[in-house]
Amino acid sequence: MPAKNTLKQYVLGGFYHIYNRGVEKRNIFLDDQDYRVFLNYFKIYLSPKEEILKEIKADENLSDEIKAKKILEIVNLNNFHNKIYVFCFTLMENHFHIELRQKGSRDIELFMRSLSSKYGRYFNKKYERVGPLFQSRYKGILIEKEEYFLHLSRYIHINSREILSKGRDLASYPWSSYPAYLGKINFSWLNKDYLLSYFKSAKGFGFSSYQGFVEGYKEKTQEETDLYKELLLD
Repeated sequence: MPAKNTLKQYVLGGFYHIYNRGVEKRNIFLDDQDYRVFLNYFKIYLSPKEEILKEIKADENLSDEIKAKKILEIVNLNNFHNKIYVFCFTLMENHFHIELRQKGSRDIELFMRSLSSKYGRYFNKKYERVGPLFQSRYKGILIEKEEYFLHLSRYIHINSREILSKGRDLASYPWSSYPAYLGKINFSWLNKDYLLSYFKSAKGFGFSSYQGFVEGYKEKTQEETDLYKELLLD
């Protein structure tokens, strides 16, 4: 069983389900720009600094002054490349879910503090508000079994069904890692190989593809349904 509620077990190399939502259940993403900014913070925190600096220097749309400011920001920014490995995520209007692995024993703590505070500052400036954006400190669950790792990724990806219009499929939701697993979009910082490796062996619950597992798996009992729904803890 996963350990519940707030992150109490910092494990070297541990796999975790990280989630949080807006204070008073308020929306934390109000338009497409907000989602894009949040994902861009993933990129700058999880990509090698050299790649981000190279992109900035090559951007012909930026003035020399803006380039210099952006370069200084990246140089001074915490970086978690090869420290945090994100396997999947879904961003919803008032909450988010992330499945990841940390290399060290406290990398998650530093990563989530940096990500949450940076996005909170962006949001408050844009919408002219003050105070905490998130309900509390992020929550985390240590994932201790392979079956939970796989099923959690599935539940995170199907979480977006609640806001999809009738007739649309999961692959059409842009603020999830699921389209990346189907080859429809690319996030250079997303670690897909680890999860997909299960479907090249006998560990994929009888499914030969990840898409088949996500969209085709059916719980066998009500107990199993309730058990895996606990993984999201919304």
